[in-house]
Amino acid sequence: MSEINRVREEICRTGQSLFERGLTSGSTGNISVRLSDGGWLMTPTNASMGTLDPARLSLFDASGKLLSGDAPTKEAFLHFSMYGERGDAGAVVHLHSSHATAVSILRDIDPFDVLPPLTAYYVMRVGRLPLVPYFAPGDMALADTVRSLAGRHHAMLLANHGPVVAGTTLANAQFAAEELEETAKLFLMLQHHAKRMLSAEQVDELRKRFNLP
Repeated sequence: MSEINRVREEICRTGQSLFERGLTSGSTGNISVRLSDGGWLMTPTNASMGTLDPARLSLFDASGKLLSGDAPTKEAFLHFSMYGERGDAGAVVHLHSSHATAVSILRDIDPFDVLPPLTAYYVMRVGRLPLVPYFAPGDMALADTVRSLAGRHHAMLLANHGPVVAGTTLANAQFAAEELEETAKLFLMLQHHAKRMLSAEQVDELRKRFNLP
């Protein structure tokens, strides 16, 4: 199977898995993968992640020109903003997952690091999570803000919107987005309980052991 056909199938399988487990709904969320020739495949606009058609995915060349497929997601600029600042990014997953979005709506969260280090796997897969201020859908100022953070953060949370996560592969981006969602769920569950987070020393040890930023 050619690379492009393999990636088409992988995007559709990932989208279906995310949809069936309630991490997307309706036509929300989008996925992209960088191809070896420098181009991209991306989920199209107004499409359910649960019923993606491999042949209708949006195909871009290395300059960002649409070559074939349906019109791309209206949030394509989020993906290109991440890729432009992260040479290691092989894929980007953007979700409107319930718990992460709920956290993005809370008033008293740290905009520089939204979720505390509740688990080692959150530190390892997500790390520091900045909050991107709210912008109306389609506002290109959102792209500029994402771009300003993407060089230092592979994951970020859009206020009143949802997470955007880049990974070296689609699987890595998916796993990090899922870890973010599960940690957001834990955070909300524990809101009114005394918590025993990882200490600063424990977080630093993880970062050193796994060569994390």
